[in-house]
Amino acid sequence: MARFVSARLPQRVDADWLVVPVPLHRWRLWRRGYNQAALLTWGIAESRGCSVLVDGLVRTRPTPTLGGLGRRARARALSGAITVHPRRSKQIKGRRIVLVDDVLTSGATSDACTRALLRAGAQEVLIACFARVMDEALDLT
Repeated sequence: MARFVSARLPQRVDADWLVVPVPLHRWRLWRRGYNQAALLTWGIAESRGCSVLVDGLVRTRPTPTLGGLGRRARARALSGAITVHPRRSKQIKGRRIVLVDDVLTSGATSDACTRALLRAGAQEVLIACFARVMDEALDLT
C-alpha cells in the first residue's frame, strides 16, 4: 500500500520532507495494537528517502469512531483533539510535511492534523492517503 501511495506523490517530495502519520489515541492504539497510518508512513518515507516523525502529532483525547457521522459531526468530534507533540514542535517548524492516513473520508481528521502542523510552523502540509471516500457516499449534513 505504501508503494502505491508513494508513487502518487509529487516528484518534489524528497529527503527534505518529513513524513508524519495521523495519530491514534493511546487507548485505541493499545486496543488495536498498531497504527495503520504509521505503518504506511514508514514505507512511504523509505521509498522517498524522507525522515519519519511517528509521534509528531498526538490525539489528546479519545474521539468516537467517525464512521456513520456526517461532515459537521466529524469536525465537532475532532475539534481540539489533535495537537503537535510538545517535544516535537522544533522538528516540525519550517518543515514540509507529508501527512499520512489510510483512508480520507470527509477530511475532518486531515484538517485537524493540518491545522495543528501549520500552527506549529510547518511550511507546507501535503496529505497522502491510500483510499478516498467519494463525496456521494457521505452524508453531506
